[in-house]
Amino acid sequence: MKNKIFISLLSLGIFLIGAWFVIQVGGSIGSKSSTKVLTEKKGTSIMDLEGDSKEGKQVKTFNITASSKQWNLNDETIVNAWTYNGTVPGEEIRVTEGDYVRVHLKNDLNVPVTIHWHGVVLPNKMDGVPGVTQDAVLPGEQFTYEFSADNPGTFWYHSHQHSSKQVDKGLYGALIVEEKEKQYQNDQTFIIDEWAVNQQKQNIMNMGSMMSGGMSGDGEADTKAMYDTLSINGKSGNQIDQINMKKGEKGRLRFINAGYQTHYVNFPDQSMKIVAVDGEDIINSSPPSTSLMEIAPGERIDVEFTKTNKTPQAVTLLSYNESTSPVSIPVKEDSVASKKDITQNSSINKSKAINSTTYKSEELLFTDLPKSDVQYTMELNMGMNMGEGMVFQINNDIFPNTAPIQVTEGDIVKVTLKNTGMLNHPMHLHGHRFQVVAKNGEPLENPVVKDLLNVKPGQTYEIYFKANNAGEWLFHCHDNNHADRGMVTILDYKNVYSPFKIGGDMKNKP
Repeated sequence: MKNKIFISLLSLGIFLIGAWFVIQVGGSIGSKSSTKVLTEKKGTSIMDLEGDSKEGKQVKTFNITASSKQWNLNDETIVNAWTYNGTVPGEEIRVTEGDYVRVHLKNDLNVPVTIHWHGVVLPNKMDGVPGVTQDAVLPGEQFTYEFSADNPGTFWYHSHQHSSKQVDKGLYGALIVEEKEKQYQNDQTFIIDEWAVNQQKQNIMNMGSMMSGGMSGDGEADTKAMYDTLSINGKSGNQIDQINMKKGEKGRLRFINAGYQTHYVNFPDQSMKIVAVDGEDIINSSPPSTSLMEIAPGERIDVEFTKTNKTPQAVTLLSYNESTSPVSIPVKEDSVASKKDITQNSSINKSKAINSTTYKSEELLFTDLPKSDVQYTMELNMGMNMGEGMVFQINNDIFPNTAPIQVTEGDIVKVTLKNTGMLNHPMHLHGHRFQVVAKNGEPLENPVVKDLLNVKPGQTYEIYFKANNAGEWLFHCHDNNHADRGMVTILDYKNVYSPFKIGGDMKNKP
C-alpha cells in the first residue's frame, strides 16, 4: 500500500512539475507545427451552409474592440488586461428573444482574436473558432458576427483564439437573451473569475499543497495553486458593486463562471432558488435546504434571490484555497451601511452544495430515450508527451489528433464521458444542447439539458443529443489550460467540411 501511495505521489509530482514548466514557458499544443487540416474537403463547405435569416426581426447592432488596458481589480491591484471595449468584463450584450444580433469586432491588440458565443445555437460559420469555423482576426483587422437570438437565457462570449491565455487576461463578456415578457424587474449579471496576480509565487510556493490537494481528490490541484485573487464583474474587495434591494423584494441574479476553477457561491439562508442552468429553465418549486451553490468553469446558473430581512446582507464567492480570500456582493437597501455591517457566511462544505445537475430541466430533449445511431466513449485523462510535455488527453490522444465524433444530420448521439484522471474536466459542446441521462451507470432521476458538464475524477456520465446543426463543432474541456494542452475533439458532420486550417499564416490556435 505504501509503495502504491509513493508511486502515485511521485507520478503526480512529475506531472505537476511538468504543468508548472508549461505554464512558465507559455506553450500550447500545436504551436510547433505549421498547418493542420481537420477534415477532408468533401461535401459542402461550412461557409456555404445556410445562415440565420433576419427577415422580420429587429436587428441589434454592437461594436466591440479588443484592446489592452491597465485594469484595477481593487484599490491595491492593477493587472495588464486584454479587454473588449476597454472593460473587464466586456460590454454586456442584452437583447430580446427573437432579435437578430450583429456584432462588429475590431482587433486593436497585437495578437489575433475571435469571439465565440458560448452556449448559443447558431450557424457554424458564426461560432468563432479559429482554424475550424473562421480565420482568426489579425491585428488591425475586423470581422462581423450575425445570428438570431432565438433562445432566451444566460450566455456569454469570449475569445477562442489561444483562449487559455486570452480569456485569462479578460477577453469575455455576458450575452443575455431576455424573454419577450420579462419575469423580473431586478435582473443582474455577475461574471466570476480568478486571477493570477502573484502567479510565479503561487506556483512555486504551493507545489507541496498541489501534491496533497491532488491526492485529496478535490480535482483542482493545478488551478488551486495557480490563482490567488477572486473577482466579480472584474472587481474584488471594496470595488464590487452592491445589489440594491428592499426586504421581500425578488430579483434574478445570473451567474457566469468565466474562470478555470469550480466556484462556490454562498447566499443568506432561505434566500435563493435556482431557476435556470446553461440557458434552460429548471423545475425547482421550493428553496433548497442549503445556501451553497457550485458553479463549474463555463457554466451559467440563474438564481431567484429574495432579500429576507432589512439588514445588509451579502452573496459571497468562496474559495477552498486557504490563501485566497472570499469576495462578497453587498445586498443593501441603501448605500449608507458599511461593509463591516454586512452579514455573510464564509464557511464552505462542498458536499452540501447544490449544482447545475441537482434539478430537472423544464423542457427535455427526449421524454423517452431513443435508440442511439452513434456511440462515442470519451475517456478523459492526462499524461506526458515527449514532443509536447504534460498533456490532457481524450482516449489517449491530444487535439488535433483526437478521433472526431462522426455523425450524419439527424443522428441520435450517445456520448459516455469517463474521467479516469485526477482533475476536473468541464466538458463543453458547441452548437448543440445535450441531455444528461445517467451518472456512474445509474439513470438520473432528474435529467437536465445543458451544453457543459463538469466531470470530476472517477465520474462517468451519459449524455444524448440530436445531430441537428450541421458543421464542424468543438467538444472540449472548459478549463482552457486543459484544452490548450490537448483535451479537445470535433463533432464532425460527414457531409460538410471546414476550409480553414490550424496554424499557418493566419496563426489559428483554437
